[in-house]
Amino acid sequence: MLSIKEKQWLLALARKTIGFKLGLGPQPEAEPVSEKVKEDCGAFVTLHENGSLRGCIGYVQALKPLYLSVIEMAEAAAFKDPRFPPLSPDEYGGIDLEISVMSPLKRIRSVDEVEVGKHGLVMKRGFYQGLLLPQVATEQSWDRDTFLEHTCYKAGLPGDAWRDPDTEIYIFSAEVFSEDKKGPLHE
Repeated sequence: MLSIKEKQWLLALARKTIGFKLGLGPQPEAEPVSEKVKEDCGAFVTLHENGSLRGCIGYVQALKPLYLSVIEMAEAAAFKDPRFPPLSPDEYGGIDLEISVMSPLKRIRSVDEVEVGKHGLVMKRGFYQGLLLPQVATEQSWDRDTFLEHTCYKAGLPGDAWRDPDTEIYIFSAEVFSEDKKGPLHE
């Protein structure tokens, strides 16, 4: 679990990284605020604009220190999400940032292990793979079967592919925190 100070620092680092890339401020100081943010950890950065998704990219697995993942994924979510055009300077003040810090993946044998609202999903079969963060099912008011179905779609698979024994299903949890109109940090 991250402290409030660590979460605030990571959110500020993500925002300043995007601002710097837009030419709106100096390059952020990336001196880690604690040893915990130096630990290798997967992370996603999500951008919302007026309550709608505006970009979301991340590392599922722990490939580098958390703070470096946040820097890289903030830039990727703002400028490299293929579903959206690159963020413009005019949009910068209207976006809200959300960070999801990932737990390690756990392969499951039964979908009964999936807890909606607690677990995110990775669906994998052959070269096809898709991921949905834990908060997606809650935000969409999905039950477990619907969550499994939409994760299959995200992987480019038929909606019932989760029933196929050749499909690998992984669960993970995420510590999710964001800046939004409620204040500097909302959990």
